[in-house]
Amino acid sequence: MATGQLTIDRAKSAERIGRDVDNLAGPDYTLSDEAIKRYAYTQVYRNTLDYFASELQALGFEVYEDPVGTFVARNRPAGEGVFGVGSHCDSNRNGGKYDGTLGVVTALEICRLNNELGLGLPLKLISFLEEEGSGFGQMLLGSRIIAQRVEEKELRESFLSEDDGRPFWEHAEEAGYEPERWREAVQVLDDLYGWIELHIEQARVLQDTGHRIGIVNAIAGYVHADITIRGRSDHAGATPMDFRQDAGLVAAECMLELERLASAAGGGTVGTVGEMELKPGLINAVPGEARFSLDIRGVDEGAFRGVARDIAAFAEKAAGERGMTAGYTQRQTLSAMQLDDNVVAALESAVEASGEPYMAMHSGAAHDTMSIADRVPSAMVFVPCKDGISHSPEEYANPADAALGAEIMLNAIRSLSTSG
Repeated sequence: MATGQLTIDRAKSAERIGRDVDNLAGPDYTLSDEAIKRYAYTQVYRNTLDYFASELQALGFEVYEDPVGTFVARNRPAGEGVFGVGSHCDSNRNGGKYDGTLGVVTALEICRLNNELGLGLPLKLISFLEEEGSGFGQMLLGSRIIAQRVEEKELRESFLSEDDGRPFWEHAEEAGYEPERWREAVQVLDDLYGWIELHIEQARVLQDTGHRIGIVNAIAGYVHADITIRGRSDHAGATPMDFRQDAGLVAAECMLELERLASAAGGGTVGTVGEMELKPGLINAVPGEARFSLDIRGVDEGAFRGVARDIAAFAEKAAGERGMTAGYTQRQTLSAMQLDDNVVAALESAVEASGEPYMAMHSGAAHDTMSIADRVPSAMVFVPCKDGISHSPEEYANPADAALGAEIMLNAIRSLSTSG
């Protein structure tokens, strides 16, 4: 196999990528007329997998799914080493057509180019189940199942449908899968000697710095949790200010403290309160209970976990000073993930040879890659999304940037295939 820099017909690839993305935004592939809305075990999600299956089978790929529905296609028989590309094709419930799907479409384009150019690269395309968590409220669920980072009891009892409250297990069975074999999902990683995922950045750093490509060398870990403040609900007009136990005030203090803690932690650590609920939720009642969510992320493990610890302690202290109580409940957590130096270096060499400027960066958002990167040498490629908008019907990414990404990934995979 030749090792010189490969240049593709980027315009042709951009046209095909754009066509695939637009096709998958059609009425057969979304539950909403106003947004992309598809998640595990819905018919529109099944249609999306079938679209990719048809395209890949036409290229001679073997297509199958793991015991709960992660989609896999490979052009080599089992036992032969392959290089993985892909992402996810589910969306959130008011999503756009690029988040996740662009990565799978670009992986499909890499498979097409491999055939057309006679490169002979051994490839495996993966589209992970339920990255967004729209079906069962669990981010990265398919890749966490593959990585064996769930418990069977959770799949049977705790991971409940956002639509009807029934367990993941029941829905998987109804869709024709075999969740009792979930542990076999780890076999999706068999024979993988590398992995690259292309994704929209979901921020505006690339756009605002004038870069079309970001090479991701780390993915932030996160803590998702809730803090609940319990005080006393009283009449808003009849209760003097100094007689109150207003849970909302402590929640407000905590939100400001979270900002301070995350800023002080540095290293890209961020903290967000995205949900807040006051009870009884009446305009004329002092809140007797306040619950707010925590989304704390960073690539420095000690820093972001320290923020989670410190905000929990602050809430307890602030509540106690006002005669109230505070409780901290963790929903989910994943460790930060450093990506593979060799795969990152291959991507950087490929983008440098292309003549395009790029940014080395970390991802503040979670991605399936972080579930498997401790088992498979992995990296990511980011392309800009307009104004940093994602998880919205307004999101947009230029297919020409994805075509450039496909060229860079192809050259990196060629380099890693010949060197390995």
